[in-house]
Formats: sequence, C-alpha cells, structure tokens
Amino acid sequence: MTIKMDPFLTDLQNCKEVCWKNPNLGKDTKTYFTVADIQDASDRLDRFASYIATVFPETQKTNGIIESRLTEIPDMLEVLKEKESIVTDSQLYLKCDNDLPISGSIKARGGIYEVLKFAETVALESGQLALTDDYAKLANEEFKTMFSKYAIAVGSTGNLGLSIGIMGAKLGFHTTVHMSNDAKQWKKELLRKRGVTVVEHEGDFSKAVTLGRKAAEKDPQCHFVDDEGSRDLFLGYSVAALRLKKQFEEQGIEITAEKPLFVHLPCGVGGSPGGVAFGLVTIFGPNVKIVFVEPTHAPSMLLGLYTGLNDGISVNDLGIDGKTAADGLAVGRPSRLVGTVINPILYAASTVQDDRLYQYLTLLADSENIYVEPSSTAGIASFVNLNQKLASTEPSIQKGTHLIWGTGGNMVPKSEMASYYEKGRSLLK
Repeated sequence: MTIKMDPFLTDLQNCKEVCWKNPNLGKDTKTYFTVADIQDASDRLDRFASYIATVFPETQKTNGIIESRLTEIPDMLEVLKEKESIVTDSQLYLKCDNDLPISGSIKARGGIYEVLKFAETVALESGQLALTDDYAKLANEEFKTMFSKYAIAVGSTGNLGLSIGIMGAKLGFHTTVHMSNDAKQWKKELLRKRGVTVVEHEGDFSKAVTLGRKAAEKDPQCHFVDDEGSRDLFLGYSVAALRLKKQFEEQGIEITAEKPLFVHLPCGVGGSPGGVAFGLVTIFGPNVKIVFVEPTHAPSMLLGLYTGLNDGISVNDLGIDGKTAADGLAVGRPSRLVGTVINPILYAASTVQDDRLYQYLTLLADSENIYVEPSSTAGIASFVNLNQKLASTEPSIQKGTHLIWGTGGNMVPKSEMASYYEKGRSLLK
C-alpha cells in the first residue's frame, strides 16, 4: 500500500506520542443505531438477570446486573497535577469496569451480552423459552443439553475471550477462543480450566480473528463473535450509558456546556470504546466529549480515522509492530464498523508509551488502592495528554469533569499484578 506521508503520520510511524483533535466532530452524522436499540439491549440483560444471579453468585448483590461502580479519584488527581505539571479545576473519576464481575473487564459488557442474545435466540426458537419466563430456568440441565448442540467462537487478545469463553461454557455451548501466541498465558490457562478450547495462532489479533472466522464458517451450528464488526457486541457495550446516567444522578454530577464530560477510553479494535462512546453521546448529547487512547505501537483506530481509510489500513502498513504491554489494545487493524460510527462523534485521540502505563498503574495503586492492568491506565495518560496538549486552546478541558474508563484488572493473578506494580515503581525512580 502506498501512503502519502506527512509529519503526523511520520510521528505515528516512529511510535512517538501524539494528540489529535478530530476535525470531523459533528460532521456527516448518520444514524447506525438508535436509543431504542440501546434500550432493547438493556431490556435483554434485565431478562437474563435472574439467570446470571443463579449461576454466578458473585452477582447476587446486584441482582444479576453486571455493573461497576463510579468513584472519584481525587488523590490520583493531585498526584498527576504534581507529577505532570497540570493546572486544572476538574474532578477526576474512574468507571471501574476493571472490577466487573464474571470476566473482570469492560468486555464483560459486550461479550457476555452477545452470548446471551445468541442463547436467547436458540431457546426461543426451540419453544422451550418465552420472553415472559423467568430466565433462571436456563440454568436447568435441559437447556445445557440444548446449547451443547451449538458452538460459539471468537478471536481475541484476551479479555473478550474471557467474557465469551466463561459465559459460553457456563451455558453449555462448545466454546472456542482463537488467540495470538503473545496473548497472556494466564488468560489461556484460565479459559482452559473453565472448559474452553483455546487455539493459538502465529501473528497478531487480526490474524487470530481471521483464522477463527474461517474455522467457524465450516460449522453451520457455530456462532462467531466478530470483534471487528459485531452489532451485538457494540450494543452490549452501549448499555453502559444508561447505567452511567443513573450513577451520575445518584452522585449529583451535572454535565453542562460550561462543564462538559470528557470520557477517556482505551482503544484496541474499537468495539468496546466505540459502543460506550455511542451510548454516551446518544444519552448525554454534545456535552460529552469522547477521547480515545492507544499505545504508540498499536495506534490502529487513530491511523484509520486520520487517513480516512478506517479498516482499509493497518499499523503494519507503516512498519509499526503492534507489540505493546497493553495486550487488550494490541490491534493492528481497527473495527470495520466502529470507524464509521465514531468518526463524527469522537472529540480527540492520543497515544501513549508503555512505560507510562506502568507508572500510572503504580501511582493509582499507591494513591487510591485500586489495581488495574496496564491497558486500563491508558485513560489516565489520555487525561494528561489532553491537559498538556489541548487545554491551552480548549479551556473547558480544565473545567470539565473527566472520567477514566477502567477496562481490566480484577482477573489478573496476584503475582502478575505485583510484577506490573514493581515495574512501574522502578520506572518512577
């Protein structure tokens, strides 16, 4: 592929940190989904709540609703103001999807939702389930036997695989996760312990997805969860906006034109941040500012948006290796669905070096006693980048409310988390 280079693309190619304000914000808006679509997804999750509470006791305190807390992190804000020389009157919050039950990451939203929707379709078509039934009955052996005649497959760098694998196997589906060789070993082992087949592939995330899709196409009874273009995944993620609206109301957080909400979302292939972003803009309107952040070695969404090629270009086309400690963000080519949806609603995007991810991980643990995986601290870097690079011309950045979207962490083995923490501490010296 021949690419017309410019200084910005050269910086991306050289894996330099960049901060880009989207010139297409508010232009060429097209409705791909509606509020009704988001509400439909929310209603489906409500129908499954009794089943979730039955088979995953850890969700009983939320009555089977898979949701995370919203918490202010003022001590971390003070640390960042001092360390990064930031002047701001903002409040800083963390949406703790790193603590979501069942699979411990933001992927629990869309991944589990898509599996549940497929299960509902199979059960309804069988005549053994009605929409008015108590879905707790799906835990009965007769439904597991029914689901065992079907298969679910997905290509994943890790966290989506955990959500699809854990839920698919629990329902009784033959579940396969296709992963790249460099995906975290502990995630592969956890899946296998849950009865999931893990197939490892040479190459990156996109290769695993492609090969997984081809394998699934050979089985007419197999449902392939396509992280590069699934509408169901997207809508499962979007339900977060309805939940967040309620949390804002409970905590008295107001979003206005003078005090907008900046939402910092780590981005890999784009499905989870794209779905969340769409939901937030749909529910909150123009006073929410969506900011994506990616590793310098895997800026796939930013590259697709900047060039206008979306999934028609890969970071490999610029000679970027796609290798990063933020394994959930290690994606070479963005979602073919999300690029077109996000283009008119994205406020800005930036990139971050891996070393900063580890540093922020350690600082967050020390200041707030919150432990997350490296990819989850990319949103902290985004907050810093925005303040350092754009605040001088966009004063609302220093006045608005900033929300870091935590993406993963509570499934990480203690020994692994300890190594992350120690690496961050060594980099801070």
